[in-house]
Amino acid sequence: MAHDVDFKILGDDLQAVEIELDPHEAVRAEVGAMLYMEEGIEMQTGTSGGIFSGLKRVLAGENFFITSFLNNGNKKSRVLFAAPYPGKIIPLDLREFGGTFLCQRDGYLCSAEGIDINVEFTKKIGAGLFGGEGFILQRLSGDGRAFVHAGGTIIEKHLNPDETLRVDTGCLVAFETTVTYDIQFIGGFNNVLFGGEGLFYASLKGPGLVYLQSLPFSRLADRIVAASRWGGRKEESRGLGGLLGGIISGNR
Repeated sequence: MAHDVDFKILGDDLQAVEIELDPHEAVRAEVGAMLYMEEGIEMQTGTSGGIFSGLKRVLAGENFFITSFLNNGNKKSRVLFAAPYPGKIIPLDLREFGGTFLCQRDGYLCSAEGIDINVEFTKKIGAGLFGGEGFILQRLSGDGRAFVHAGGTIIEKHLNPDETLRVDTGCLVAFETTVTYDIQFIGGFNNVLFGGEGLFYASLKGPGLVYLQSLPFSRLADRIVAASRWGGRKEESRGLGGLLGGIISGNR
């Protein structure tokens, strides 16, 4: 059973989550996410379940090790975790979603002690080969709170039964297990060459809750590289049209 922790999300575009722990309560977090911890909290880094658990986290896009923060004091204490890049933090109470929720690789930030982070393989090979999130997603399971980070602004979509939504593959953050997820080819000669939106998009079918992000980290990184003196734009990931556009504009 997961610990029932209290929390407060701080900030706007560069958010952090402050978690208040009662005596003997604990929270787990991605290695390097901690910003500060108050007196009484002890940090313990390990595999949390053995080598096999560590390897599962590596496959899911996380570190081999995970850090637990346990309040060993006799009063409430707080620990704060910061997001790794500009964006928002999504608090998920897994009890509201049947105990499970799926998210993109690298989306996990922290969670109450007792929440499991497992590998989730997409059901269709097309989604694995061409999806922006890759063949492996993260499955968060348990009966407590987990916190997921995403870039830019968060868009929350509630899909009705059989309602569909087509999304840029990199903009998909997290979704309920009731949502069907697949990858489709954009199609159209001009779209592929000059659309600049990549060759594939994610097709989502309800019912269920979907979280989207306006600024995937991969897109932000591409912009930074393109603006650097020696960097080149990664048009290869955006199709041939992006490459030709770069040549015409003088960026290549």
